[in-house]
Amino acid sequence: MAGLCKRFWSCPRAARQWSVQTRPQSTRAASRPNATVAVPDLPPPHPLTKPSKLSTLKSAKPFSEFLTDTFNRQHDYLRISVTERCNLRCLYCMPEEGIDLSPSAKLLTSPEILYLSSLFVSQGVTKIRLTGGEPTVRKDIVPLMQDIGKLRQNGLRELCLTTNGISLHRKLDSMVEAGLTGVNLSLDTLDPFQFQIMTRRKGFDAVMKSIDRILEMNKVGAGIKLKINCVVMRGMNDREILPFVEMGREKPIEVRFIEYMPFGGNKWNQGKMFSYQEMLDVIREKYPTFEKVADHKNDTSKTYRVPGFEGRVGFITSMTHNFCGTCNRLRITSDGNLKVCLFGNSEVSLRDIIRKENGGSPIDVDAMNNLQLLETVQNAARLSDEGGLVNEREREILDIIGMAVKRKKAKHAGMAQLKDMKNRPMILIVSQTRLYHSGRSKPETKDCIPRPSPSLPTASDADLPHLTPSKTVHMTQITEKPETKRVATAACTVSFSNSRPWDILREGQTTHKGDVFSVARIAGIMAAKRTPDIVPLCHPGIGITGVEVSVELVEPGPNSDHGAMDVVASVSCFGRTGVEMEAMTATMGAALTVYDMLKAVDKGMVIDSVRLLEKQGGKSGHWVRE
Repeated sequence: MAGLCKRFWSCPRAARQWSVQTRPQSTRAASRPNATVAVPDLPPPHPLTKPSKLSTLKSAKPFSEFLTDTFNRQHDYLRISVTERCNLRCLYCMPEEGIDLSPSAKLLTSPEILYLSSLFVSQGVTKIRLTGGEPTVRKDIVPLMQDIGKLRQNGLRELCLTTNGISLHRKLDSMVEAGLTGVNLSLDTLDPFQFQIMTRRKGFDAVMKSIDRILEMNKVGAGIKLKINCVVMRGMNDREILPFVEMGREKPIEVRFIEYMPFGGNKWNQGKMFSYQEMLDVIREKYPTFEKVADHKNDTSKTYRVPGFEGRVGFITSMTHNFCGTCNRLRITSDGNLKVCLFGNSEVSLRDIIRKENGGSPIDVDAMNNLQLLETVQNAARLSDEGGLVNEREREILDIIGMAVKRKKAKHAGMAQLKDMKNRPMILIVSQTRLYHSGRSKPETKDCIPRPSPSLPTASDADLPHLTPSKTVHMTQITEKPETKRVATAACTVSFSNSRPWDILREGQTTHKGDVFSVARIAGIMAAKRTPDIVPLCHPGIGITGVEVSVELVEPGPNSDHGAMDVVASVSCFGRTGVEMEAMTATMGAALTVYDMLKAVDKGMVIDSVRLLEKQGGKSGHWVRE
């Protein structure tokens, strides 16, 4: 796939895309059994040698455009799932009926995880968190962390882990040596019996052993940021809020209470959700001086403390007070999909592009070396500094990442919508593309990114602007286009197959779903605004200034024996791209709503003649259908 902007790749200032502080010479990493390809070793900088603030500012490069969305949020935090497997079966995380694990060939290999980590760090990612499933159950988790940890020489500052703590104490020392800087440990109860109920497994003592081991290591300077995450569920563990707060009386622990969130299969309902405000009320009843402390810019939690306590208390309020405005997180699922929002259900595949040069097969250590994947990431940083052409593989992956990030919404849906949205189960929020319940067949999955086809017409870019000269699909670059007033009008017809709908609407009756005319108009307006979510190559955030939808009843006649509904929609904006697709999507949204509201009396309706009637503005000027 070609670049979002051709000029970017040939411009010496493209170095702004490669925020790599240290650019080592490329060397081929030696392979070893059950290990990933190691990043070339470099001597660490002397701990007492620090650049001056002035020199740092002068050498700092603007943050990567690929990781910056349309709301100017800079995504420097990457979460990577390394497995689907877990040794617990938590109620809010794992569906009761279980999940089917993906074939190993569908999951990212360690060399692929290392390659993607290197690529994102080259773009300015400074924090990587490994998640699961449960990451400690991965057999090569320590060697993988050792290899990722070496990316500190390229700008990585934090390497963190999200874990349930069952196996952590056995691997913690090696992980710290590999560069582990932070642990988020999931623990929803301090009662061993309740632990077994909520996780459907034993293991409370092992979790507490892991917590104690982290605290011991921190006393001798390990510097591990420990946060304990507790999902609060009404009637299940809400009575334990105060005991969790007490954990921080003499220990430097931050306990974070998380509002119960809806994910596929966890049977969420609002009655089970214990809100942030209710938690505050419970704590302040015993500790009236419970006070807010300053949060950092990209914190997901609202932080408080009890004066005199060593620890702190945080609240992750995804349901009642979202923190989307400062979100800096991206996620890669264990099957290689990029997910730009935890609550979004849109994903794009990075795995298949990485494997393309390997015949679609998983990348192992030998393939990593043969394809020189790590070297091309490092060379790309150097080439962009010198104004050279970056390797096509990296350009293609970065283009896809950039398009996904640019389509990230200002915020996720509200509570009323989230409960009905289809999303991965929490256990698979960083795992397979779809949830397959036990006993159900797996449908064939389709690539999320359009691929070149040998049957594509040999048209020029001028004829088909969504095709590059190499005949690959991309989102058209519009930054050079002038901003003008743009208007488009489209229409379609819903023809009835019997007289019942006509009779109902002519007499002014409403269906059991409501007023057809009003609801259809509203649906058309909503559809226009959601066009980029439906049509893959439409630009988001174009700034629609007006939508008008007309839904009119047509009498029976030569073109429709039983009558029809005419839908006409006009959309306007002041911007760099037209709104023809928004106008046609509006007509279809209204027409489908007409069908939905009348199908009880006429399942034979036909929606046809979807057409653009007129457009104004832009390079092509004024166009009217004859």
